Amino acid sequence: MTRTTQDTAEHTARSYYDSDDADTFYSRVWGGEDIHVGVYDAPDELISVASARTVTRMAEVAGVGPGTRVLDLGAGYGGAARRLAAAHGATVHCLNLSPVENARNERMTREQGLAGRVEVTTGSYEDVPVEDASVDLVWSQDAFLHSGSRDTVLDEVARVLRPGGQVVFTDPMAVDGLDQSSIQPILDRIALSTMATPGFYTDGLERRGFTGVRFLDHAEHLATHYRRVREELVAHEEELSSSISGPYLTAMKAGLQHWVDGGRAGKLTWGIVHAVRA
Repeated sequence: MTRTTQDTAEHTARSYYDSDDADTFYSRVWGGEDIHVGVYDAPDELISVASARTVTRMAEVAGVGPGTRVLDLGAGYGGAARRLAAAHGATVHCLNLSPVENARNERMTREQGLAGRVEVTTGSYEDVPVEDASVDLVWSQDAFLHSGSRDTVLDEVARVLRPGGQVVFTDPMAVDGLDQSSIQPILDRIALSTMATPGFYTDGLERRGFTGVRFLDHAEHLATHYRRVREELVAHEEELSSSISGPYLTAMKAGLQHWVDGGRAGKLTWGIVHAVRA
């Protein structure tokens, strides 16, 4: 994609996540610590519990341990970074484009006594301010879909990882081979022309010399997660209406339902992508 497309996608994402409506919604409805898709053991499980389970699963896949140098791309509020630091002994550099989210991340990190283990930087994962071959693990959760140039993101992942380093990430995706015009309402919602697919990521990593590339398909959790978020939004809509605008609430309910419908129809997937840098 062109630089203009990348800049437009980045501006759109930053403007959205920096808004008061979005910050209130994600901090109060989505879970506060984590703003990514959860892994559910029960259909009515708490969003926060399921979201924390995703972090645990990904950490197990990548074998995160004491001293692991992690770069979290699109870190949001930094919930994963704090868990990796506190529970696994990692040091984490959070890179995220939203100053509003980053301020909350820094505050929560200080409050939890992890300021020495978690660093927060405002910036783009299409131009990562990190030296070549300096990272043990690149981590990301449900962030790459907002990129206007996902090939550039994969180039940056390959650049910053040391030989033998790993990448582990999740992303909501279209299934391989889908006519993506059939998910146009979702594309309109994220203001992009396409979504990535599992094949795009696995093929792209292999072309960049990664080994052991795999996609752990957990598609069933995508519809469950968006349904749970919508249920929580509807259940607390009256109290939220004092701090979130009516048009935002209406658009969010419709947008979440599109994700639920797409997942249930088998048009969308979600899971963990993992690979090793040769």
